[in-house]
Amino acid sequence: MISHGHMSLSSRRLLRGAAMAIVALSLAGCGTQKKELTTGSISSPSFSKPVQSMNATELSAAAESIGKAYTRNPKDRAAGLNYANMLRMTGRNDQALAVMQQVAINFPTDREVLAAYGKSQAAAGQLEQALNTISRAQTPDRPDWKLKSAEGAILDQLGRAPEARQRYREALDIQPNEPTVLSNLGMSYLLAKDLKTAETYLRSAVNQPGADSSVRQNLALAIGLQGRFPEAEQIARQELSPDQAEANVKYLRSIMSQQNAWQKLSKEDKNTN
Repeated sequence: MISHGHMSLSSRRLLRGAAMAIVALSLAGCGTQKKELTTGSISSPSFSKPVQSMNATELSAAAESIGKAYTRNPKDRAAGLNYANMLRMTGRNDQALAVMQQVAINFPTDREVLAAYGKSQAAAGQLEQALNTISRAQTPDRPDWKLKSAEGAILDQLGRAPEARQRYREALDIQPNEPTVLSNLGMSYLLAKDLKTAETYLRSAVNQPGADSSVRQNLALAIGLQGRFPEAEQIARQELSPDQAEANVKYLRSIMSQQNAWQKLSKEDKNTN
């Protein structure tokens, strides 16, 4: 097993996806690989490549750049949301939570801010608080599929799989065939060791327009855990740089070599977000 200190960011992303962590589950994402860090009306900095494909050095530099914009104006909604998102991507979850606490104070009724705040709470391990925050962000008369999916991800982390899957299905009722939600639903079944059902949903997710690399990595994991490693490796190497692909393949091999794969995923869920 690769240690936390030496695990590449691409491996952590695959691991977080497998462990149902909120970052990989795209609470505020729209399921497509974009340069934007957030969605909706927020303006985002422009980078030379999608954030998802950045290596550790590039992510750190991007976080530093966005952090300067936030420092100049801590009450800037977009800067705060983008900075917190980058901090989560680089594993600085406590700092991301502190940033979002300040943004939420300034924008206490903003749905997107509340959603991002809940995301940061979940990444920092405050699952019950995150569930409450996400519930506050949701409105019954105008439900948001992203929030439904995020709520499902938190419920999965709390071990409440039936409730989680109900939230995913409610999200799909609002946004049919959304790849990130189908992926979350598949990973819910993977964590329950129902690999065939997990693969079915993940294949469906991969086949949807807008499915990004993280969805494909989740499918690779589900296939690899069934012992079909050549197929899993082929999928894991798609759309990634050689270094990222190799890191993900190494992680797949480490999972397959262990008898306690699901215990490992559960443990990582608590320690990496």
